Amino acid sequence: MLVLTKTVRAACPHDCPDTCALLVTVDDGGRAVKLRGDPDHPTTAGSLCTKVAHYLERVYSPDRLLHPQKRVGPKGAGRFARISWDEALDAVARRFTEIGAADPRAILPYSYAGTMGYVQGGSMDRRFFNRLGASFLERTICSSAGGAGYTTTVGAMVGMDAEEFANARLVIIWGANPLLSNLHLWRSLQQAKRRGARLVCIDPLRTETAQRCDLHLAPMPGTDGALALAMMQVLIKEGLIDTDYVARFTLGFEALAARVAEWTPERAALETGLAAADIRQLAIDYGSIRPAAIRMNYGLQRCAGGASAVRAIACLPALVGAWREAAGGVLLSSSGNFAPDAQALERPELYPDKVPRRSINMAAIGNALLSASPPIKAICVYNSNPLAIAPDGTRVRQGFAREDLFCVVLEQFQTDTADYADILLPATTQLEHVDVHRSYGHLYTLANQAAIAPLGEAKPNSEIFRLLAARMGFSEACFAEDDAGIAARAFKAEDARSADPATLAAQGWARLELPRPHAPFAQGGFATASGKCEFYSESLAKMGHDPLPAYVPPHESPRSNPALAERFPLAIISPPARHFLNSTFANLPRFLALEGRPRLLIHPDDARPRGIEDGRRLRIANDRGAFHAWAEVSERIRPGVVAAPSIWWRKLSGDGENANAVTSQALTDRGGGPTFYDCLVEVLPAEDVLGEGLGAGDGNRTHGSSLGS
Repeated sequence: MLVLTKTVRAACPHDCPDTCALLVTVDDGGRAVKLRGDPDHPTTAGSLCTKVAHYLERVYSPDRLLHPQKRVGPKGAGRFARISWDEALDAVARRFTEIGAADPRAILPYSYAGTMGYVQGGSMDRRFFNRLGASFLERTICSSAGGAGYTTTVGAMVGMDAEEFANARLVIIWGANPLLSNLHLWRSLQQAKRRGARLVCIDPLRTETAQRCDLHLAPMPGTDGALALAMMQVLIKEGLIDTDYVARFTLGFEALAARVAEWTPERAALETGLAAADIRQLAIDYGSIRPAAIRMNYGLQRCAGGASAVRAIACLPALVGAWREAAGGVLLSSSGNFAPDAQALERPELYPDKVPRRSINMAAIGNALLSASPPIKAICVYNSNPLAIAPDGTRVRQGFAREDLFCVVLEQFQTDTADYADILLPATTQLEHVDVHRSYGHLYTLANQAAIAPLGEAKPNSEIFRLLAARMGFSEACFAEDDAGIAARAFKAEDARSADPATLAAQGWARLELPRPHAPFAQGGFATASGKCEFYSESLAKMGHDPLPAYVPPHESPRSNPALAERFPLAIISPPARHFLNSTFANLPRFLALEGRPRLLIHPDDARPRGIEDGRRLRIANDRGAFHAWAEVSERIRPGVVAAPSIWWRKLSGDGENANAVTSQALTDRGGGPTFYDCLVEVLPAEDVLGEGLGAGDGNRTHGSSLGS
């Protein structure tokens, strides 16, 4: 029997710099039967990561939430009864109206990058909460500290074209693991290596990427800023700077030179745990090899001095003139090349003039739910899973467990957070709705068309907020705008860089109107107030901050906090697990089987005195909490540091906890970012209270993966 099919163009929605172009094959019954990468899209080039390659398992999972539900058991128990959409919407509108009548700031939206799309992640929802007068959410959980440091120096989140890494002769991969989390860039790096490029990886863990590089340097977590300052000291002392570029296109060189003069490799070695000779040689190589590129990622900014560390690294390309060439410079994010129209998307003018504005930092949601004034009385969670991903998990759980907190969750699966919902609303997946995307790893805009009809009674986020607005009597015309209309107006048409709309509509993706090759700062033109790379920042000085690059030590480390380190001597990092994407994909059977159970990588020198052997169950603890994982004794992790690949759903971890049981709500120096990798613990063998051989996920596996970040 002949089965007719059609192909629909789509985009990967997840929190990854690759933002892949997808082709979805749909049969004549309306079912998606195949998903592949678009071979014509220059970045995707027909290949997908193992997670998204199996995306249809997620869409058609038997554990999808397909109907509205209300809680019938205690909070956290995850017991619900099916209700109609009318009953659900009426319940939410009634409670929001009651709470908002007294003070709408008592209502808080909580969302992040479960989808990166502007329609489903940053349009109708923002309009709704603006019109309501709700508290604002500071969406800081990932990149805000790095953004603050980088933009202070360069002016905008603009850097190298990722496609140009293939032409570099030296690549420093700093706090990044592209083989796992930026797969398509890794292809370019391999091309560079075949052409003779030298690859250097800087990471406390010898990651899959680091194992394939020419050199791996493993600093202590939170000390990257000291390494960057020492590199600048060597570059200046050895005369390896580009004096012409510095004179024409930078500001504050003399002050910078005076600042870094004290940062010898020997001093940086004390902070980083690296050899002074290795620091010196890295700087000499960076100052001698052209083109020289740096791929920086966000792991290194999740510590007390996160913004300062990124700021220091961002100074390096201007100091040596690496920006002169398209294959030189640095890439942290390409997002600043795009021009989203926040006014059209979010309609900030809807916010009531009479309601004082209040902002809540999502990285400190535990404290906010327990002690904010005025108190938070309602929270609406979508595109996120805070019970799994937010720091200081005990406080987060206590906050969500409040009986007086009205909690609404929009989700695709029954996540840890969904278990605490009073009203649980089923959301569509990327194949079931319209959206439009920018990238933070390349220069292409992507359109996403709905390939299939929504499953069950699931609805797009945009439609849910559209219906709630109607229930609450919001009559402004913007609440009637459909998703296609929102997508069409997501980017500023007048911006000269914006992708061609006709091309975007025809092929599902379009490159920004930027030259090839793209060397954004070859002739200066930085987006700072001075138009130069600002080694010295007048804007920071006016705000009372240090105007020069500086080293801010970790909140928690043996050198910065020796008293705490007496009790908790090991620094812990929780990098992404290979088969999860934050908490997304973290309970599909395929990926749970591949991950097996929570692991803790520990160096033999740290394992031996603690009586820890490979495969032994461990208790990892500090004053904030504890979680269990199974030992992987390995020289891949440096001494003094342990690594817990993350993020496990707590209810699938084996002991009801994950690595965020021990992380802190302390924030970064600037940007208000979380400090996930600024954390001390002790690790000891645990009694096998769950029984010999019981691994994480051997309990309740009835729920699917989260839309949440």
